[in-house]
Amino acid sequence: MTIPANSPEVSASIPDLAGKAILITGASTGIGAAAARAFGRNGARVAINFSTNRDKAEAVAESIRRSGGEALLVQGDVTKPETAADVTARTVAAFGRLDVLVNNAGSLIARTPIADYSDEYLDAVLDLNVKQVVRFVREAAVQMRRQGGGGSIINLSSIAARHGGGPGSVIYAAAKGFVATATRGWAKELVKDRIRVNAVSPGVIMTPFHERFSTAEQLATMQAMIPMDRLGTAEECVGAFLYLASEQMSGYVTGQIIEVNGGQYMP
Repeated sequence: MTIPANSPEVSASIPDLAGKAILITGASTGIGAAAARAFGRNGARVAINFSTNRDKAEAVAESIRRSGGEALLVQGDVTKPETAADVTARTVAAFGRLDVLVNNAGSLIARTPIADYSDEYLDAVLDLNVKQVVRFVREAAVQMRRQGGGGSIINLSSIAARHGGGPGSVIYAAAKGFVATATRGWAKELVKDRIRVNAVSPGVIMTPFHERFSTAEQLATMQAMIPMDRLGTAEECVGAFLYLASEQMSGYVTGQIIEVNGGQYMP
């Protein structure tokens, strides 16, 4: 398997992101951390939600501050019903408003075949990949309506939503399919409030997700199906988030799913 030796970082170049208040869930590692750093380089104020990994969240925050952005650590387990309201409220208390929500938190939980589906497993996957996304969209939409001026909600889907997922990941893939479908529905409901709702759908991106859940053999098989013949990096996803967060660049874009997958899936 191969990934780029030196993945480029997106530099500061989108003026209307400067000063925007942005909340990113699950932002201590992986795609969420890369997005947080990129928003920081564009002068944004970034709330970094994390559950347990404070050290890595602190490292992301320090990177944001060094690049000229403002960072806030907001601890909270997103699977808890009260967390979305609490994390959103603390973000607004610190920044005065919420302009962009990036619903990044999510995970496979475990590769599980049908015969081993338990109620506990199903609940864990849906709590982390469906229910908390709904709660954060609800809280963000209410806040954005209250403050006026519109906003941007960016959800994280997955290429798994397109093809049903790899071995043992069907429920995760279905959850990401829910996110894609709900994104389109929320976009229609919130458009009258000038709140744009879109999603980013990564392909095989080398993050702690695949380090935990995929073997070298599985990754090699995935790579063989990618026209670019390599795996992606978290940094290669951030341009999509910056684009969707910017009213200047994507003000006429809503209800869309942006695929970032090296050509593996071409809708």
